[in-house]
Amino acid sequence: MPSDKKADTLTTRRAIIEACLAMNAAGINQGTSGNVSSRLNDGFLITPSGVPYDKMTSDRIVPVDDSGRYRGAYLPSSEWRMHRDIYLARPEAGAVVHAHSNYATALSCLRREIPAFHYMVAVAGGDSIRCADYATFGTEELSRNMMQALEGRRACLLGNHGMICFGPTLEKALWLAVEVETLAKQYWIALQAGEVILLDAAEMARVLARFETYGKQPDQVSDSDG
Repeated sequence: MPSDKKADTLTTRRAIIEACLAMNAAGINQGTSGNVSSRLNDGFLITPSGVPYDKMTSDRIVPVDDSGRYRGAYLPSSEWRMHRDIYLARPEAGAVVHAHSNYATALSCLRREIPAFHYMVAVAGGDSIRCADYATFGTEELSRNMMQALEGRRACLLGNHGMICFGPTLEKALWLAVEVETLAKQYWIALQAGEVILLDAAEMARVLARFETYGKQPDQVSDSDG
């Protein structure tokens, strides 16, 4: 289902700032790294370039249209293109979170995906969380690499960079970002202890089927969900 789009409102701008502060409080980001956006009717709102989250105000959040044109006195995040391309390709995306979280970034520097070592890998939409090939930040090449890694997924690692994910809402996108970092940390710890035993394709297919209704309440589950 397509995500609900929003108008450019003060409420949405404040929600982006709150998500940024929550991201730092959760320990998945620091300083001015990472960025957050929320879809609009005619584009999206995104955090500005180089402004510390604790100094950010609503007027500094930048509107960007689907062509990449921005409005206002502040430049959008240098990674606006990744956000734009996700919104153009994935109608279900209502918000995007990009972070340089420690364990996801460490794995990305090894160019290692997060395989099916734990069934919760399925929260990203598949039986692995892929790692995109490296490209310079803010470039079309990086965005292309990211979109390949996101095929059939809601999250991926970015080679020598960090991670990115999306959800229908800011709350869901932030939750997924924290979950990806948790999985990255667990996988990293398991690698230090020895050989990691992976779940097989049949089991992950069962898990993915069950995840069709994961986190949904009875009034959110249709008859077709079984």
